[in-house]
Amino acid sequence: MCGIVGYTGTSQAAPILLDGLARLEYRGYDSAGLAIRDGSELAQVVKSTGKLRSLIEKTDSGRSLAGTCGIGHTRWATHGEPSQTNAHPHVSGNCTGSACGQVESEVVGVHNGIIENYLELRDKLSRHGYQFYSETDTEVVVKLIDYYYRKYKIGPVDAINRTLVRVRGTYALALMFRDHPGEIYAARKDAPMIIGVSGENSYLASDVPAILNYTRSVYYIGNLQIARVLPGEVHFYDLNGDEVQLERTEITWDAKAAEKNGFEHFMIKEIYEQPAAVRDTLASLLCDGKISLADTGLDDTTLRSVSSIRIVACGSAWHVGMAAQYILEDLAQIPVRVELASEYRYRKVLSDDRELLIVISQSGETADSLAALRKGKDMGIRTLAIVNVVGSTIAREADHVLYTHAGPEIAVATTKAYSSQLIAIYCLAVETAFMLGRIDEEAYEYYIQELTSLPDKITRILEEKERIQWFASKYSNARDIFFIGRGLDYAISLEGSLKAKEISYVHSEAYAAGELKHGTISLIEDNILVIGVLTQKDLFEKTVSNMAECKARGAYLMALTSYGNYSVEDSADFTVYVPKADPHFMASLAVVPLQLFGYYSGVARGLDVDKPRNLAKSVTVE
Repeated sequence: MCGIVGYTGTSQAAPILLDGLARLEYRGYDSAGLAIRDGSELAQVVKSTGKLRSLIEKTDSGRSLAGTCGIGHTRWATHGEPSQTNAHPHVSGNCTGSACGQVESEVVGVHNGIIENYLELRDKLSRHGYQFYSETDTEVVVKLIDYYYRKYKIGPVDAINRTLVRVRGTYALALMFRDHPGEIYAARKDAPMIIGVSGENSYLASDVPAILNYTRSVYYIGNLQIARVLPGEVHFYDLNGDEVQLERTEITWDAKAAEKNGFEHFMIKEIYEQPAAVRDTLASLLCDGKISLADTGLDDTTLRSVSSIRIVACGSAWHVGMAAQYILEDLAQIPVRVELASEYRYRKVLSDDRELLIVISQSGETADSLAALRKGKDMGIRTLAIVNVVGSTIAREADHVLYTHAGPEIAVATTKAYSSQLIAIYCLAVETAFMLGRIDEEAYEYYIQELTSLPDKITRILEEKERIQWFASKYSNARDIFFIGRGLDYAISLEGSLKAKEISYVHSEAYAAGELKHGTISLIEDNILVIGVLTQKDLFEKTVSNMAECKARGAYLMALTSYGNYSVEDSADFTVYVPKADPHFMASLAVVPLQLFGYYSGVARGLDVDKPRNLAKSVTVE
């Protein structure tokens, strides 16, 4: 959600900021803006709507803005429609139109998140003579900081602290003060922010790719902390204004991993990176041919003490949880409940101290998942985070962390992160089953052998993508698509349906196949596309029967199954095959053709598959 970049140092700031914003385009946005300071000169503010290229053209690629200190932002509208006036940065004075020009404002700022009590604060400031030019909650925060800064004649850190005590909601803030040239102040609560240093230069951003080309040495600013960023140095403070020390972290990602490297889109590149992501995640969990959870801190005693598991997540991560429920219950024979984090956080939960709460999130910053984690911890429940981003908030706050190794995922629609999360779940399930004595040594070794075969099998699927590409082009204008499956195949169908709707904007739904007769089959009519997922041998014939019921009502059938199940061709109009694997692990294979179907459908419709409308990569607000 939105993107923040900041720079202060010895180079011209604007080109660096624009480069950083370009690397954050995947997060989703509707407008963009820059604020640049040149020593003691007034801040120069330039804003535009639409794609970032508009801002690049308006500033001559940043060359028209002199100054070595600045902040930039790409906005995803929450409060106020997408417009030049509502675009960030916002100022404590008055700023309207496409470009504010030089503004005589004490405070200039950008913000990710939502301030829930902004109307109350706006009324307070109005009574003190402040006028508002935008509809945003961000302008309110900037002017509240200005109010405390002027009224009490205090420094930036104290003014920010007084403000943060008054606001309710989530935020990542980057601010510049007129009286403090060359300095940027940052603060965060439940929204990501990193700060990097290299020589005499300092950088800040809401995500790693924005600054990866400039530094790998970063700080993860803590929740309810403030940072004072100067050229080549950073100081951190708590809400009392006391300085605190943070450790630097070295980013290990390859900068090229955040580039397209010859692929037309990030999404197809990341689909092709899945064998490596699966292999790397698996390698991190295998030691001498055995699964090791030592890095997570989950020892054998802890695993044996678990009486039930609850998984909370959002979006595709929730679909991983749905698959995990079938796998964990079957292998480890532990009761598993899967919940949407946005529901879990707001209802009364009945748990005991032997429950394990698993929170799954690619970014480690998902607002609802973070809130669910904190709720679980407040209840005294042991927590395990499955995340991809080292140092993320969820990773830092969970009792145990299982890192996936997908590398940076740029496309909004997840692919390789989903596949890596599945591998993490598989390993957790197999190891727990073995520790509890649910499987013997022979079965344990068999499952590990099956896991290690998955990357090569995914590669084989990708080598046969042409049939899916052809089929997606043929049905790219479909009005409705129904995905059906039973058991684990239902969990796979959920993810396939999401990929279709978020990338191609086609209405699609996933149903447990046995539920069709309970209402949904009334929607089946001539030429509606029904995609049946059939990877579970024990449920194969029942799902084929459900597909036949759809065909009898005029539906066009696509079947997704494993090699050897050729009998489905008698019912389906088009069949896609994936290699055989242990049934518990078939989601890793079956999801790949569905990812390709969603991708090529979007491409055939001429859509921006990397940045679907109205969506953002990391959902850090409710």
